[in-house]
Amino acid sequence: MGSRFEGVEQGPPIEVFQLNKLFIDDTFKNKVNLTIGAYRDENGKPWVLPVVRRTEKQMAEDESLLHEYLPVLGLDQFTSASVSMLLGEDNPVIAEGRAFGVQTLSGTGGLRVGAEFLNKHLKYTTFYYSNPTWENHHLVFMNSGFTQPRSYRYWNPETRAIDFDGLIADLKGAPENSVIILHACAHNPTGIDPTHEQWEKIADVMEERKLFPFFDNERVGNLAIVMSDAKHVAPCKSQLTWIVRGMYSNPPAHGARVVATALSNKHLFDQWQVLPCIVS
Repeated sequence: MGSRFEGVEQGPPIEVFQLNKLFIDDTFKNKVNLTIGAYRDENGKPWVLPVVRRTEKQMAEDESLLHEYLPVLGLDQFTSASVSMLLGEDNPVIAEGRAFGVQTLSGTGGLRVGAEFLNKHLKYTTFYYSNPTWENHHLVFMNSGFTQPRSYRYWNPETRAIDFDGLIADLKGAPENSVIILHACAHNPTGIDPTHEQWEKIADVMEERKLFPFFDNERVGNLAIVMSDAKHVAPCKSQLTWIVRGMYSNPPAHGARVVATALSNKHLFDQWQVLPCIVS
């Protein structure tokens, strides 16, 4: 009797991780790793931010910290601090109770939870991604129930700049309730971002065409959501709770506590802000 798994075909390798493996296996002593985007020191070794080291040491010495389950939507200190940093501590949407965060498994997890919510509860099926974009955007949204993938123009190889006219034209042609994936900063893979004035124009078109913006930003998983009315927060939170419950049930605590501590402690936050890679 043959195995029931005989029909399972070998899947293709994930390109960036395959390239990273080739780098590791390469014996050339002067090799340089330009594959996975991660902090490295001058010797090509992994580099941990000093503020993270200090925070982890502080946490290790805190006997009040336990390894209990977090709430399904995550560590409140983490999501609150992250939303405040993202939107601005004095932003009225926070004071009015219209913004909240959901701790997810990385930024990709935030995309997946958000996409599944939009598809299941708002019945959205069309999404747009930039051309080019991070290759996983397509897979995440298709696996979340979206059925209409489309792209908008972004990079012009001849001018080596954003094809802004093409971008705007494509957004103006998008059907109502299309989800538009936008890169908050450091566009992947081009590294070039719209100017402040261009962002304002993009926002105007999004509002005019009744499109739904979905910003992809960072690895730390915090799905930040802003509502037009605070009365919608509780029901949306309840449905997101069930999406998370059926997907991974409970997020990990350690990384969230590191971020929450660093963002909530002025001394640690100031140390993080002065890093050359943060200040421009």
